[in-house]
Amino acid sequence: MFKKIRLIIYFLLMFLPLASLSSKDNPKASGILYDEVITSGVELWLTKADESVKFEKQAVIEIEDFKGDKNPVIEIDTTVEYQTIDGFGFALTGGSAIMLKQMSNESRSDILKELFSTEVDNIGTSYIRLSIGASDLSDHVFSYDDLPPGDTDEEMEHFTLDEDRDDVIPIMQEILEINPDIKILGSPWSPPTWMKTNDSSVGGQLKPQFYDAYAKYFVKYIQGMAEEGITIDAITVQNEPLHPGNNPSLLMHADQQAAFIKESLGPAFKEAEINTKIIVYDHNADRVDYPMSILDDKEARIYVDGSAFHLYRGSINDLSDLHEAHPDKNLYFTEQWVGAPANFAGDFKWHIDNLIIGATRNWCRNVIEWNLAADPNQDPHTEGGCTRCLGALTIDGNEVIRNPAFYIIAHASKFVRPGSVRIGSDLNKHLKNVAFKTPDGRKVVIVLNDGADTSFSIKKGNKMITTSLDSGDVGTFIW
Repeated sequence: MFKKIRLIIYFLLMFLPLASLSSKDNPKASGILYDEVITSGVELWLTKADESVKFEKQAVIEIEDFKGDKNPVIEIDTTVEYQTIDGFGFALTGGSAIMLKQMSNESRSDILKELFSTEVDNIGTSYIRLSIGASDLSDHVFSYDDLPPGDTDEEMEHFTLDEDRDDVIPIMQEILEINPDIKILGSPWSPPTWMKTNDSSVGGQLKPQFYDAYAKYFVKYIQGMAEEGITIDAITVQNEPLHPGNNPSLLMHADQQAAFIKESLGPAFKEAEINTKIIVYDHNADRVDYPMSILDDKEARIYVDGSAFHLYRGSINDLSDLHEAHPDKNLYFTEQWVGAPANFAGDFKWHIDNLIIGATRNWCRNVIEWNLAADPNQDPHTEGGCTRCLGALTIDGNEVIRNPAFYIIAHASKFVRPGSVRIGSDLNKHLKNVAFKTPDGRKVVIVLNDGADTSFSIKKGNKMITTSLDSGDVGTFIW
C-alpha cells in the first residue's frame, strides 16, 4: 500500500511542474516553440520613406550562425529587461467617434476590425485615450455637469454622460466587442465652468473649494462608464495643465495638482474603491520638474501610478531623468499630433524615432497618437480648437485614407502586444532601434535607418540575420 502511495507521489512530483507552466513560461503551450521560430526565419514588415511600401510583409529572412560581420551589428540581449508594455494606440476623440458613427455599419465594422482586431491583416491597436468631457476635437464644448450661471452642484446630482451616448460610448462598445482587453485612459480638458475661477471653458483655475466636488466628478465618470461596460484603466488629472489657451483648457500648477490629488482625488478613489490609476502632468517633456515635484510630495505620491508626457517641446530623453529619480513610478506617452498636410517621410521618421523608439527606450509603457479620425478638412473641432490635427484616418463618408499615424502605430501595435517587455539592444547612431520580448516568447526589433542606405545585421545569441534598409525606411523584425 505504502509502495503504491510513494509511486503516486513520485509521478506527481515529476509532472506537476510541467502542468503548472503558463503559456508565458512555456512556449509550447502558446503554440510557438523557440526552435520553430529560429528555423522558420525572421519576419519583416517594411515601410519605405517614399511611400512605395507601407507596412507590408516582406520575404522571410534566413537565420545564420554568427561568425563575425563587416556590417553594423544590432545585438539583442534578452537577459536585460526594462519596463512592461501596456500598448500602442490612438485618442478616440469626440470628433473621431462622430466620423466613425456616420459611416455605414458595414464600413465602420471593417475599419474597426482592421484597427483593433489581433487577427491576420489587422494592426491590433491595444490602447485608447478618451476625453473626460469635451476635448478641443469635439464638435462643441461641454462637461458632464453643465449648469446655469451662478448654480453649483457639489454632490454631482446633475452629472450625466448623455453627451457621449450618441457617439463615444457606442463606438467604444463596438471596439470592446472586437478587443475586450484594450486599455483605456481618460483625460479631462476642463472641469465644469462653475468650478473655475473665470467661469469659462478656456483657461482659469480650479477653485480649491470645489476640489472635493471635482473628485466626485471623476468617480462618477469612472462608475458611469463601468455601467456601460467600459473600464477606465487610468486617468490623467489634467490634459496639458500649462496650456490654458485651448478650448477647453485649465491652468493647473504642480502644487495645485499635488494638493488636489492628496486632499481630494486620492481619498475619493480610496473611499469609492476605485482601482483606476492616477497619472500626473500629461504635458511636454521640457517640464519634467512638474511631475517630479508631485512625486517628491510624500502625501501625494502614494496615490500616483506615474506621469504622462507629450513632445511638442523638450527632449524625449529627459524622461529617463524622472525614471531615475522615481524608478517605482511608471511613465506614459499620451499624445502627439501629425500636422496637416502631412509630410509622410518626415512625419513618419520623426514619430518612429522619438515615440515608438524614443519613448519606449525612455521607459514609457505606451505610445498614443493624436488623434484617431477626422474629415478631409480636419473637422470637427471646437471654436478655438486644433484646426490642423490630422487623424490617423481621414474619413469621407465610407471612404478611408490611412495617414502617417496609422502606420506609425501599426509598426509596434501588431507585434508588441500588451505584456511585452523591452529588452536590451545596441544603440547605433544611424540605425535607431528598440527591442521587445513578447508574452509568447518572440523577439520584436523595430529599426529606423536614420542615415544613408545600408546593410546591417541583427544578432541574437550565436545567430544572426543580414538585411538592409534604405534611408528613412523602417522595419519591424519578428524573430
